[in-house]
This record gives sequence, C-alpha cells and structure tokens, in this order.
Amino acid sequence: MSILIDENTRVLVQGIGNQGTFHARRNAEYGTKIVAGVHPKRGGETWEELDRPIYGSATEAVEHEDINTSMILVPAPFAKDAIMEAYEAGIELIVCLTEGIPVHDMARVYNTFYPRAADGSFAKEGRPVLIGPNCPGLISPGKANVGFIPESSTRPGKVGLVSRSGTLTYQLMHELNAAGIGISTCVGIGGDPIIGSDFMDIIPRFADDPDTEAIVFVGEIGGTEEQRVGRWIHEHIPDTPVAAYVAGFTAPPGKQMGHAGAIVKEGGDGGETAADKKEALTDLGIDVGMNPSETAQLMIARLR
Repeated sequence: MSILIDENTRVLVQGIGNQGTFHARRNAEYGTKIVAGVHPKRGGETWEELDRPIYGSATEAVEHEDINTSMILVPAPFAKDAIMEAYEAGIELIVCLTEGIPVHDMARVYNTFYPRAADGSFAKEGRPVLIGPNCPGLISPGKANVGFIPESSTRPGKVGLVSRSGTLTYQLMHELNAAGIGISTCVGIGGDPIIGSDFMDIIPRFADDPDTEAIVFVGEIGGTEEQRVGRWIHEHIPDTPVAAYVAGFTAPPGKQMGHAGAIVKEGGDGGETAADKKEALTDLGIDVGMNPSETAQLMIARLR
C-alpha cells in the first residue's frame, strides 16, 4: 500500500504553462495517470504535449473525466482561486506546488477547507486533503508521482517520509536508496506559515498503512509542530522505527531562513530552534540526526 496516491490516482493539472507541462509530462512518463489540463482561455483545445483534453475550469473537467487529484502550478496571484476551484469541483486530493502565495490568501483557503470547530480546532475529518503550497508534491514509488520529486532518487519500499523541505527530502531519499531502502510514500508538505496538511495529518496515515514499517520526518526551525508529532509518535507508535532531522541548527533567532515559515520568534516561550526540537524529540525516544546523511544512517541502522 501507500498513502494518498497510488496506481488509481487520476490527476487534473491546473496550470499548463511551461512548468506545468514539463512536470506533468514527467509524471505521465513515470506512469501517473494525467487525465486533463485546465486553462481558462483554452477550454475545448487539446493539450498537445500530453495528448489530453483541456477544460476551461476544474468543475468542467470533473463533469467529463474521472478525476480524484489536482496538481496546481499556477502563478501565486492566481493560486488561491485555483485551489478554491478544485475544492468547489469536489476533488479529494489537491496538491499545490506554487510558492509565494500570500499568507492572507492561504488563511482564506484554510478556513474554507477546514471550518473551525466549537473548541477552536480546525475540523479536518471528511474534508478534502490539501498538500502544500510551496511543496515538491508527493510520490508513491512505482505507482504515481504528483509534483517535482525526482523518481530516480528512490524505489518502492517500507519507509514513509514526510518533510517540510524538498531538497532535504531528495537527499534523504537518495541516501536510503543507495542503501537499498525504498519508500512507501514521500510527502512534501511545504514550508510556508500556512499549509494544508502538517505532520499530524500525514504520520498517523503512515501508522495506519500496513506496508509502512518505519518513518522519517524532516522538520525545520519555527513553530512547535515537530514536538507535537513527536509526542503523538511516543504515545501511539512507540515501537515503530522513527528518525528525524530538523534543519537550521545554526540559524539565528528572528531571521527567516529559506522558507517563509522557517523563523524562530524572539521572546517566545522557546521550543522553536533546531536544538530545542532535537532535545525534545530525543527525550521522546526519537533518533535525530544533525544532518540529512546522519539521519539516513540512523534509519538504516534501525532497519538492519
């Protein structure tokens, strides 16, 4: 098995410019079922590079095609509308790769996707799954690839990988692959301040997947999501091999590092630095590497 995507995934591509076409073609050549494209001014035409139909909207595409996933690569000013269009079309899994989407736009998206419950939490049960934005997408090796992740860096296997960083994800996958260790599913959740799915939305799915036997997650400075998922792992799946890496051990407080969400707030109640997170996760029994290579070696050691 895998999580979120597999050989039955049928993808609509919103944003069929040069980048959208390039990555859609890569995904299709890997075997992913790319069903159609969307362009507001080209509905009724044929997407010649992939020999697929083009529809004027996601809703129109869903009316004519069997689609369960959308991959969005439209420019940032238009990304909110594209995400909402996929949502209104009833698509179950929406993967937004676009970076630079305004936080205010994502706040509106998040509140629409996940209405706030009476206790103040956001209710996600039974709602569409949003991956990203500003993420590399996800891959279930040998089954489907939706996004940028280089399929040559991995193989089918038993390790679930979830990460806030695309590049570090590729390095970990490569090092596990070199050791003969494959991936069940790799999910890049993105590094923006507001993302659709976080660690707590993905890791329990790995825990429920009978073919995922170990988990690696890659966090960053900023926020305390890593500690939260660490406590969940400690309480619910203490016997599952888990390794983690937290990027930003030398990052100064108050300075944004790479991703918009990778910033340690000064004057807070602590817990947002890489060292804080490593200490907390280690106390919970989770192996934490000081770099991606060491993290991969920790996982390799746990599996041998």
